[in-house]
Amino acid sequence: MKLLKLVPDGTNIPFLKWRVPVFAVSIALILASIALVAVRGLNFGVDFAGGLMIEAEFDRPIPLDDLRAVVNAAVAGDASLQTFGSAGTVSIRLPLPPGDEEAVQRVVTTVQKAVEARYPEVSFRRTETVSGKVSGELIRDGALAILLAMLGISIYIWFRFEWQFGVGALFALVHDVALTLGFFALTRLEFNLNIVAAVLTIVGYSLNDTVVVYDRIRENLRKFRKMDIVPLLDLSVNETLSRTIVTSVSMILALGALVLFGGDVLFGFSVAMLLGIGIGTYSSIFIGAPILVWLGVGPHSFVPAEAPGRAERVS
Repeated sequence: MKLLKLVPDGTNIPFLKWRVPVFAVSIALILASIALVAVRGLNFGVDFAGGLMIEAEFDRPIPLDDLRAVVNAAVAGDASLQTFGSAGTVSIRLPLPPGDEEAVQRVVTTVQKAVEARYPEVSFRRTETVSGKVSGELIRDGALAILLAMLGISIYIWFRFEWQFGVGALFALVHDVALTLGFFALTRLEFNLNIVAAVLTIVGYSLNDTVVVYDRIRENLRKFRKMDIVPLLDLSVNETLSRTIVTSVSMILALGALVLFGGDVLFGFSVAMLLGIGIGTYSSIFIGAPILVWLGVGPHSFVPAEAPGRAERVS
């Protein structure tokens, strides 16, 4: 039986031919993502925003203004409502009432009774409470985890290869994380601890793919000492392309199933991972490798004098 090959042998796609316009687009997307996060902000879940969240499910789409009026009349509060997953599922957020757990439970009971009186078909799927102090700690710890992961990865790449590779890997990771955050700022999907876990996973996946490409570049730098750097980088990316595509397609198929059938709780995580896999694959090809050209990497940058009897390729 003949094996299926997604990338034929001898493939030689000139990826670096488009490095300047592609890099310009990437910079523009990073800046746009940062602007979106700064202007619109992220739709923090209860994990980060603090407060009380009640998830209500209806058998039909409910006008949010009507439901908000019912909730505000019941607790004299300032409710924030958002559809969650399907049009009939609504997330009701309220500030935490002063007092202990009993005060919180009284608010939950009051809201549920008021909503049930207006919409008898409603069912309440879950209730979450997070104090402001805890939510502030979670934001700080989540951001610190992402930054430390990116920094640690860059230092590892620096020692494993050279500083130019560390800079390239760090820029690729900044690209991946920025675009993921920009997507959540644009779509207003809930940003919670699950999404932080997804971002950290994206960082690890992107690193894994980038290291594979960088390892092949290092091998070819030692092997083809007279070859120009741009053809050498194209050769390295093409030699790892089959592995990259097979891994990415496998992940996309699994995550696509989670997006379609994983339910509302896993929806944000699955979408973040699906987006991150695509962005991470893109960055390892169009960001991680081309940036080495501008950082001055060449065939004689990191290797000792040419050993006798070594095979050579010049184009």
